[in-house]
Amino acid sequence: MPDGEQRNLRHIYLAGHGHREPFTWPTGGGGSVAIPSRNRAQHAARLEQALTEAIAAADQQIAARNPEIAGGSPGFYLEFDIGSEQREILDRLEDKRGHDHIELVAVRPAEADPENKLSATVFVPEAKRELYLKKVEDYRTGDTPTGKPKNQSLVASLDEVRLAQARSLFTDDPGSFPDAGQQAWWEVWLRTDARPVLEHAANGLGMVLRDHIVRFPEREVVLALAKPNQIGSVVANTDVVAELRLARDTPAMFLEMDAREQREWNDELAERVQLPNDDAPSVCILDSGTTRPHPLIEPVLDAADQQSWNAVWPVEDTSGNWLGHGTGMSGLALYGDLVDPLAGNDPVVLGHVLESVKILPDQGANDPDLYGYITAEAMSRAEIQAPERARVFCLAVTAEGDHWAGRPSSWSAALDELAYGDGQDQRLATVSAGNISALYPASEYLHQNDASPIESPAQAWNVLTVGAVTEKCTITDPTFVGWAPLAPAGDLSPLSRTSITWQHEWPIKPDIVLEGGNYGVNPANDDSDHLDDLALLTTNNLLQNGYFNVISDTSAATALASRMAAQILADRQELWPETVRGLVVHSADWTPAMRGHLPVSPSQSHKRLLLRRYGYGVPDPDRTIRSRNNDVTLVIENSMQPFYLDGSTIKTRDMIFHDLPWPAETLEALGEEQVQLRVTLSYFIEPNPGERGWTKRHRYASHGLRFAVKRPEEDVATFRGRINAAAREEEEGGYTGGQEEGWVLGPRLRNRGSLHSDVWEGTATDLANRHGIAVYPTGGWWREKRSLERYDRETRYALLLTLRAQTTVDLYTEIANAVGVEVEIETA
Repeated sequence: MPDGEQRNLRHIYLAGHGHREPFTWPTGGGGSVAIPSRNRAQHAARLEQALTEAIAAADQQIAARNPEIAGGSPGFYLEFDIGSEQREILDRLEDKRGHDHIELVAVRPAEADPENKLSATVFVPEAKRELYLKKVEDYRTGDTPTGKPKNQSLVASLDEVRLAQARSLFTDDPGSFPDAGQQAWWEVWLRTDARPVLEHAANGLGMVLRDHIVRFPEREVVLALAKPNQIGSVVANTDVVAELRLARDTPAMFLEMDAREQREWNDELAERVQLPNDDAPSVCILDSGTTRPHPLIEPVLDAADQQSWNAVWPVEDTSGNWLGHGTGMSGLALYGDLVDPLAGNDPVVLGHVLESVKILPDQGANDPDLYGYITAEAMSRAEIQAPERARVFCLAVTAEGDHWAGRPSSWSAALDELAYGDGQDQRLATVSAGNISALYPASEYLHQNDASPIESPAQAWNVLTVGAVTEKCTITDPTFVGWAPLAPAGDLSPLSRTSITWQHEWPIKPDIVLEGGNYGVNPANDDSDHLDDLALLTTNNLLQNGYFNVISDTSAATALASRMAAQILADRQELWPETVRGLVVHSADWTPAMRGHLPVSPSQSHKRLLLRRYGYGVPDPDRTIRSRNNDVTLVIENSMQPFYLDGSTIKTRDMIFHDLPWPAETLEALGEEQVQLRVTLSYFIEPNPGERGWTKRHRYASHGLRFAVKRPEEDVATFRGRINAAAREEEEGGYTGGQEEGWVLGPRLRNRGSLHSDVWEGTATDLANRHGIAVYPTGGWWREKRSLERYDRETRYALLLTLRAQTTVDLYTEIANAVGVEVEIETA
């Protein structure tokens, strides 16, 4: 392709630091940021003094142990402060050699500086009391064969050290730590085989322990009623505690209240709600209707915004068929799980309003042939009522059928068309992946999920498909003593469906997973069942019966996803739907429980299993719109024309090269330090459904887009040549997209559907020379079907890039102020 013209981007944003306006990137240079250095001898001396004082205090504590309480291995807890960017070195605090292990038990934001520092607590057995002093001494006096100080990565990262207390093991919000003398229910997370020692200590201290135990591979969780000084005595006299949390209120507590008491809690929360602005975005619930008179719903659901797709239907959620599903979705879409705001005292700030369009009849069911039409009509009614409002559609209604291992249905294709909006009026929709229809024995967990394909219309390419994960594992209802949670914390919610059985060419679904609750397991027979404790609390539709109800599974997760997307829009309403979808996925990551299913050296098949079970993981709402100094997200919105007509032949037209504003000097100064670059490309396709074999000529998608990052050894010409070759090979069906060095997924896994996300990991020096990224088109029916005359259409895309370093170096300021983003469009 010949050299192309220069063209300005339409929108460029840098996420975070409170900026709400598009950046105008100046051209020109800027200096590098100096990386802070430490005086080696002074730093070692300061740590040696702190360690000596901490060990001396530990000796006094051990000598004062009460035999009526004490138990376990002799030793003590130490608490270290490190920079939050040094999270990678946490495992190096442990020492698993020999019989006596130093174990990392708890990590939390440091109370003194929670934004920039972490506090890590370890248990140190008496036999290894001098180990850290030895490491610091070696750091001060010895060098490695390469000339670096010994133990540099660990010792140089340590800021402070002290003898740990009960607060050191408390991983909830520090402000919620109970006051002196205040009795509270605690979650006591125990180290291995520690229950008998805790029972001995609790008996000596007069603490109350619940019989119920939640067991995990390395931890047991016991509920204890105690005062802070009693918990402190357990920490000082035993080695049993790994972590402390407050036993959170569960939905069961609120559902056990009568309607009058529920109303009191409801009204107290309603008084703390701060309503959104008049121009706020909305979540539009497409479901069984919504009970607008609910005091938590009425202030943010205007009567004109409560509709039915069928004008003769009532708009309220009163049918016994759907058990208040729409009202339950509404509560979560506004407030999230109601347990937390009800139990708290802080103001609840709403940034979005609610819309409701009823699509489910009070009696009977809709004709399956009309699903797509009904969805379109419902969306249209909301848009006609408030045409200028930004909104997120929320659909948690699905239909059975595997749809031939991922192929589009008429309903999913209609959703793709609605999202595409003829390329002019794009829409954002969150859609549930669907639930397994019946509970199953605990021994079949994950096997059932992997064999149950995602339901229609969640296979749609352009929507945000949502599966369910769970962190809920606390069972407090005495009726269920001895029951255990079915799913481990951080793993798939028990009824969430997957796309593992789909053919490889179809999109990665679900895109993300969010909290969907858990189920309990009866120890008598291994059967699972619903427990209110393990569900999410939300608004009830029949107020005469109470103000709260529970909801779970992928419906709950989808409501939470729509809330997250609306919060992004509330922060920046000008963002495109493609961008909002991309930001949610861009912030997602697999949990430790999910990663635990991977072997030490995972193959592409192992990674594919995780992708098609969990999507890209659990999104982090803080990362969707906020950058940190060493964790910077760049948001680029742009458009391109993929194809053009050259005589009688349709050819590729635009290939866009972005010269990225990485602070090269700063990255090179970081040398061999590991950094990450995450790239997400989000766009919408125009669908062309039909049962015609999905050949090259009869493709479903109008076009595809791909990204590629410049390699260090490539000059611009070589980079362009590689991209051109890759595009040609994919067009001809010969490009296999093999694994590229440094990328977690690689092209073969990520290049599915209309959203592609991947993480590159390598050295800072390597990344400094990877400062170019290309976005280029691949084929689709716009190219193959000349008679339909779509070859001259433009398509929009959102390109999201996050640069993440381990050090405290200020990358944000350099990227924001030093250099511009240069964009070149190469046009045939």
